[in-house]
Amino acid sequence: MMRGDVLREYVRGSLWVLPSLAVVAALVVGSLLSLVNLGVRSPLAFQGTPDDARSLLIGIAGTMVTVIALLLGLTVVALQLSSTQFSPRLLRNFLRDRPNQVVLSVFVATFAYSTAGLYTVGVSGGNRTTEFPRLAVTGAIVLLFASLGMLVYFADHLAHSIQIESIMSVVERNAIAVIHGGILEGGGPPSPVPDGATALPALRSGYVQAVRVERLLDAARRDGLRIRLRPRVGEHVVAGTTLLWVWPLQPGAPASTTAVDQVLDHAVRIGRERTFEQDAAFGIRQLVDVGCKALSPAINDPYTAVQAIDRLSVLFCALATRQLGFHVARDAAGAEVAVPGRSFGEYLAAMCGLIRRYGASEPIVDVALLRLLANCASIEGPDPQRLAAIDEQARLVIEDAERRVLQPADLTAVRAEASAVHTAVSRRLELGDARDLRPSP
Repeated sequence: MMRGDVLREYVRGSLWVLPSLAVVAALVVGSLLSLVNLGVRSPLAFQGTPDDARSLLIGIAGTMVTVIALLLGLTVVALQLSSTQFSPRLLRNFLRDRPNQVVLSVFVATFAYSTAGLYTVGVSGGNRTTEFPRLAVTGAIVLLFASLGMLVYFADHLAHSIQIESIMSVVERNAIAVIHGGILEGGGPPSPVPDGATALPALRSGYVQAVRVERLLDAARRDGLRIRLRPRVGEHVVAGTTLLWVWPLQPGAPASTTAVDQVLDHAVRIGRERTFEQDAAFGIRQLVDVGCKALSPAINDPYTAVQAIDRLSVLFCALATRQLGFHVARDAAGAEVAVPGRSFGEYLAAMCGLIRRYGASEPIVDVALLRLLANCASIEGPDPQRLAAIDEQARLVIEDAERRVLQPADLTAVRAEASAVHTAVSRRLELGDARDLRPSP
């Protein structure tokens, strides 16, 4: 049976769920309107014969089939463009786009409503009749005009949604929501895993989508355990390999994993794809993909890469203000759950490394990366190793730029921005934001 959080995530990213509900709603509304008898002189009644009404419903149904085919064709084009031009990982964002689902729902509902009306309009018991639900036929006309408005809206929405600025804005908004509300922040150093710890395997292969720490902590409290996950949220696990370690609070005591086994499938959700629920690195990966694609020889669009870096700057400035790393939850009795997480330096190295290697020969990309680093260094953060990571990435960027950029004059802006990063790091050190500029071993 599908769990509630899994069901919500599935429904949010499915194109068929909302249209299916719209069809059911249209049939119910049509049935109710068919029970209302209006006189011919009513302003809400369809002014025509049964044959006119049937012709109208047939025309609406045929038109909706054509429009639905057009909508699906345009959607496929948008998906193909997004996948090939920017990143295949952006397809999920288009599938989750609520306006597309609503427009398709209105079209499908209009088709279902009109087609179902042919069973009752002008026919009764298999014989022709002059009586028909005039209000229900008027409802079909209303849905037709609503579909016309939705068609115009869809054309406008699609034209805007395939623009790179809109695509990156959606990714930034989703990722920043995770950073502010869903990310598992650090909570102190975890207890080391002893040699005799019990390893519990993953029940299925896939990506770790979310970890319900409170459920694991309840299970650890009941059995007097400490629990430590092996993969981070967003990482892939293989069925049968170690998912987490469990060991008792008292050394040498037997470790009962009954409570953990009962909640494990619900506490650690593993799915076939990464999600935004607790995985800020997923949004970073999407923007990095856009930047790397733009810097590829096939596309050769450095400015799009700069735009991606500007969006990444917003995410990294938000990450810099948070305590990252291991998320550790404990109770008063000593029960503990530790979930590994990425440090700020790991996030930074993964992002800067990919874009730097692709775009080191383009000065404007180097300047954008250094500007991102300067922004991160200029704000206050709790991680004492944050400035060391920023300084290290700035050094790598300037070294690669000096090796790959051929014209010395092109390096002027790069060196100036590197100097700004060093100034920001030094100023932050003077304010006591970090104790040590040396990278941690």
